[in-house]
Order: sequence, then structure tokens, then C-alpha cells
Amino acid sequence: MDNNMMDALELLARDQGVSPDTILDALANALVSAYKRTPGAAEEARVTIDTDSGVMTVYGQELDEDGVVVREWEDTPDDFGRIAAQTAKQVIKQRLRDAKREQVFDLYDGREGDLVTGIVQQSDHRFAILDLGNAEAIMPSSERIPYERLERNNRVKAYILEVRQEGKGPQIVVSRSHPEFIRSLFELEVPELVDGDIEIKVIAREAGHRTKIAVASNDPNVDPVGACVGARGSRVRQVVNELRGEKVDIVEWREDLPAFIAEALSPARVKEVRIDEEEVSAIVIVPDHQLSLAIGKEGQNARLAARLTGHRIDIRSESQDLGLDVVVQGDETAVATEAETDPTAAESADIKAAVPADEGVDVPEEAGDAETSGDGAAESDDTAESVEDGNADTGEASAESSADAETDDVVDVAEVSDESPKADDEDDAPTEG
Repeated sequence: MDNNMMDALELLARDQGVSPDTILDALANALVSAYKRTPGAAEEARVTIDTDSGVMTVYGQELDEDGVVVREWEDTPDDFGRIAAQTAKQVIKQRLRDAKREQVFDLYDGREGDLVTGIVQQSDHRFAILDLGNAEAIMPSSERIPYERLERNNRVKAYILEVRQEGKGPQIVVSRSHPEFIRSLFELEVPELVDGDIEIKVIAREAGHRTKIAVASNDPNVDPVGACVGARGSRVRQVVNELRGEKVDIVEWREDLPAFIAEALSPARVKEVRIDEEEVSAIVIVPDHQLSLAIGKEGQNARLAARLTGHRIDIRSESQDLGLDVVVQGDETAVATEAETDPTAAESADIKAAVPADEGVDVPEEAGDAETSGDGAAESDDTAESVEDGNADTGEASAESSADAETDDVVDVAEVSDESPKADDEDDAPTEG
């Protein structure tokens, strides 16, 4: 090895960020192995490399029973230059690969939780490989957003889950489905998060579908929700675009648990929240027309709200809370109670359903909640038949209903009859036959 070779070696070492002494030590060890494969070589040997001249010398060694060198002599083979050149080439390549792996590991070690940007190099049902510029990252299928297509050469962002050293080099595992990926994206778009003026308290996510985040402000002059949304939604729009259209709900975190649960069910409006501390659950009452919105598609809104608050949430409409269940069919409205277990309740509901819409009778919804028994139930059946056949005397029906109003069990049914017209004080009452 001449001086030019040593200069080239030092230049290569600097470019790759490797110490020249490290390469020379590895080269000397490799030359010892090459020397031992030559005919007549000593069992033990060492190789020295003069860093000034590049001259390599092999010394054969004789050891005693304790492994101490008792004799040493120069034993450099005649054609050792050719062997040294081939060995040096292989050793330098291997050492540079090892140095590169160590450099990558040192660069990414301890960066778990950071956001990186990479170019998709390969993608299949098992994993995707991202080129990070100075390293490659692997994204397992379990860490991908469901149904997301990662096209080759697409530039995407990912969250570093783990950096581990393996036999083939460091492995960087990244994710796009992890909830903390949302936090990293918002920190990229919202400077108030980096400054500490606001913070993300809790994140609940169903990757590819919907995410809820609870934000709080450490500065009374900063609106946490408005800061995350941005002017005309500019900030949250950037996050949604990176998530390929995944919905993001931003709610304000509150110390008061009932108020926080009501916020977590946004965009639905909540009337009342009842907390059960022992069961770690809550009963939430919402207006009838808000029930489906509060539950969400396939229960998604309620499920995410439960994860966000850490409480099991039971959502009920106002009618369900009162024991009522409003059923709308065409132009007719029936108020049904426990029809499966209480036949009298079903009969009361039939009364209301039987009244034609053009009669102008305003039947209160509470009518379906009345409990009838005995004569009251029989009179309810008679009233329903009179209306359906059109043969009953309207004045007589009103009188009977007024009489029954004295009993508490059929108060609501009586109110229905009292509000019906009297047929002009029986003068206009229909005559039979």
C-alpha cells in the first residue's frame, strides 16, 4: 500500500464519517486472516501498517503454553501485496457499511415520537418502505391508515414508533395510524402548541374514519379551539389533507366532568349529564332529534367520546328518559310506551293513532304514557271504535270522557276527549237511522 493509497483511504474515511484508524485496524485484522491461509504460515501472526509509507509487514509468532509470545519473526509473503489489495477492498467496503449503519442508528436513536417525511419506495399488503433521505423506514400494515393507498414516489409524513439495532443494521419503524401522529401534525401547523400557550390533553382516534382531540389553553387570551382550527379552518384543513380526508373534531377540555362529556359528544347538543362515579359511567340526555347525531354512524361519535373522557356513556333521548318513544309514520304520530310488556299502553297509543289528522285534534304526547286499567281500558277501546266507524255520537263521547277524568289513571285520555269539538252542543249531533 503506497502513499497515494493512504491518502485515498483518509479521504474516504472523512467523507463517510469514519476514523482512518478504525479502517486500518479492521484491515490489519483481515490481513492476519489472509496470511494464515497461505502455505507455511505460522499459527499466530500480527500485521503492522505504516501510516506514513503504507508498508504492511507480517510477523509470525510462537507462543508458549500460557499464550505468551516467546519468539517473533518477519514472515511477509512475496505476493502479499496482491492479497493485501483484495483484502483491503473487501474490508473497506464492509467497514463502511457498518459505519453507515452505526451512523444511522446514532442519528435516529432516541427520536421516538418525532415526525419524519419520506418518499414511498415500496408498498404491499405486508409493509411499506419509506426513503427518509439518509435511512429507510418500515411501516407495517398494522400501522397504516386503513384503505389508504401509498403510491410509489408519493411523499408522506409518518410518526417514529421505534428505533432498534438488528443484525442487518438499524430498523426504523414508523406509523400513520397512531393517535400521537395527530399531535405531531398539529404541532407542525399550530405554533401555539409548540410555545405552550395551548396543549392537547387527550386524543381518541379511529384511524381512517374520525378523530377527537381535547385541547386546553394555558393563556386566558388564547382560544384553544380557534387556534387549532385556524383562520377559516386553514390549520385543521392541512391536517385533514395529510390524513386523506379523515374527520377531526376539536373540543375544549374542561375540569368539570359533565361539561367535558357534553363537549366530547360535539357536534350533538346535550341537555343533561348524570355521572355515576362508582360505575365510571354517565347517562347523557339529548333532544329527540339529536339522538342519532350524538350516537354517530355505527356508534362512532359515542365511542370516541367515551375514550376521550374515560367514562362509559349511555345516550338517551328525552322521550326515552321519560319512558316514551316517539314513532313517526307518514302523517300519523303515535306515542308508544312499553308496548311489549304493557298491553294497555299499546291501546292508549292506538287511540292517538286512530284520530285522523284533519279533525284538528291536538293530542299531547303524554297521552301515550297514561296507565289505564279496569273500566278505563274498556272505555278507551270504545272510544277508538267510535272514531273509526264514525257512528258514535260526538257529544256522548265527550260526556263520557269528562266523567272518566275524575280517575287519575286516565287523565291524559280525558284531556284528549275534552279538546275535541262538542258538535255544536248536540244540536248538530248526528242522528241514527
